[in-house]
Amino acid sequence: MTRMPKELYTPEFRAEAVKRVAERRLSGDAAAKRLSVPKSRLGNGVRAFQAGKWEQVGQAQRVPKETAVELARLRKELAEVKLARDLPKKCAAYFAPESR
Repeated sequence: MTRMPKELYTPEFRAEAVKRVAERRLSGDAAAKRLSVPKSRLGNGVRAFQAGKWEQVGQAQRVPKETAVELARLRKELAEVKLARDLPKKCAAYFAPESR
């Protein structure tokens, strides 16, 4: 199964996340949980801020095309529908009495 495109975070959101860790003295884990952001991504932003390279964060990030996002969404939906379709068959086969 293909992966969904990486989430895009606005510069304002990234700045607020780093600010929570740097100024408010929150741990990276606590801030990541509160913002629902992977802690590795938050840690990368904090390290870039501390190194003075904050302006360069996110510049290499490309915005996925609308068709790529739609394709990923449809693939995920198809996988869920296939699972919902096949699950009753598997359960019926498991719980059916053996015919001998």
